[in-house]
Amino acid sequence: MKKVLLEMEDQKNSYEQKAKESLQKVLEEKMSAEQQLQSTQRSLALAEQKCEEWRSQYEALKEDWKTLGTQYRELESQLHVLQSKLQGADSRDLQMNQALRLLENEHQELQAKIECLQGDRDLCSSDTQHLQEAMQPMAPHADDDDCYSTGSVPGQQ
Repeated sequence: MKKVLLEMEDQKNSYEQKAKESLQKVLEEKMSAEQQLQSTQRSLALAEQKCEEWRSQYEALKEDWKTLGTQYRELESQLHVLQSKLQGADSRDLQMNQALRLLENEHQELQAKIECLQGDRDLCSSDTQHLQEAMQPMAPHADDDDCYSTGSVPGQQ
C-alpha cells in the first residue's frame, strides 16, 4: 500500500508538474495575447489618428474646391462682362473709324473746293487787275470831276 501511495504521490507530483507547465504555458500565451492586443490597440489608435487627419484634409480640400468653384464662376461672369464691353468698344471703334473716314473724305472735298475757289479768286483777281490796268489809260484825272475815282456823282457835292 505504501507502494501504491508512493505511486499515487508520484502521479500526483507528475500531474501537478504537468498542470504547472500547462498553467505556465497558458500564462505565457495570455501574456503574448495581451502584448498582441496592446500592439493592435496602438496600431488601431494610430490608424484612427491617420484617418482623422485624412478626414480633416479631405474636408479642407472640399472647402477649397468649393471656394475655387465660386471664384471660377465669378471670374467667368467677369469674363463675360469684359467680353461684352470689348464687343461694345469694338463696335464703337468701328463706328468711329467710319465717321473718321467720312470726315476725311469731307475734308478732302472741302480742300478741293477751297483750292478751286482760290483758283477762281486768283483768276478773278487777275482779271480785275487786267481790267483796272486796261481802264487806267482811259480814266480822267482826279481834278476833272472823275466820278469813277472819287465815287461821287458830277454836279453833286
